[in-house]
Amino acid sequence: MQHFANTPEDTKKNLPKRDVFPAMLKGFKCKCPNCGDGKLFNSYLKVRDTCDICSEELFHQRADDAPAYFTIAIVSKIVTSLYIWVEIAYQPDYWIHAVLWLPMILIMCLGLLPLTKGALIGLQWANYMHGFNPNHVEGDDIELPHEDILAKQASS
Repeated sequence: MQHFANTPEDTKKNLPKRDVFPAMLKGFKCKCPNCGDGKLFNSYLKVRDTCDICSEELFHQRADDAPAYFTIAIVSKIVTSLYIWVEIAYQPDYWIHAVLWLPMILIMCLGLLPLTKGALIGLQWANYMHGFNPNHVEGDDIELPHEDILAKQASS
């Protein structure tokens, strides 16, 4: 297992502290996590390379699948609670449930997905994660123990 001089803690030294909640709130509003004025997205989920207002580089973000997972978790809690309440209170036919909940799920997921992605990008920016850290050297990452185990298994 290799050990590198630049650990994540080392690369964050001497960098100004960024407040997480305001950055996530700016991202949730689909605004640049740095200035809060520039647009975060070019289109529905396509993140801009840089902010038009403050020139902050945004292409470093690595939101991947996390926004979808958070969106599913939030929407499922809301819809399940409402479904149970409607079923107990009114006991409607199943087709009424389908007419109520399927469009609601679709609209809520599509509406919430860019908001959660923006909040996650704000979190990454505030914590200097991925390429948002100016001291990060490409390829100078810590090798985790499980990678060492996988490498040994592959060689045998």
